[in-house]
Amino acid sequence: MKKDILQDIIANKRIEVARQKQAVSLQTLLALGSDRMEHDTRSMRAALESSPSGIIAEFKRKSPSKGWLHPGANIADVVPAYEAGGASACSILTDGDFFGGSLGDLQKARKLVDLPLLRKDFIIDTYQLFQARVMGADAVLL
Repeated sequence: MKKDILQDIIANKRIEVARQKQAVSLQTLLALGSDRMEHDTRSMRAALESSPSGIIAEFKRKSPSKGWLHPGANIADVVPAYEAGGASACSILTDGDFFGGSLGDLQKARKLVDLPLLRKDFIIDTYQLFQARVMGADAVLL
């Protein structure tokens, strides 16, 4: 019987999100990120329409099918280089177990660049949408 990696990822994500919600309630999350919630998001659409490249660059350390691509990749080195190279926006993978990312990567990226940022993860709960916004995402991939 062939293993279904997507089912494994979703099962793992359900456990991960449940733990996150136990550790930090939605009310606490929103209180901690209240200043971020008050700021407007950067428009990915406007950035893409006004860009000569139309590139959404992706920050990813690992792939479920290929394994580690670049385990030592540092968000502080890569994402500003994407911006300097003309990317219109940046996709940040925030899944840890399967893609080697974190919400901290997203938060750091927001402090480093003015590009619209996309949180790329397996979004299974509205709590994750609030996490994305608080950590600096302007969009999410559903």
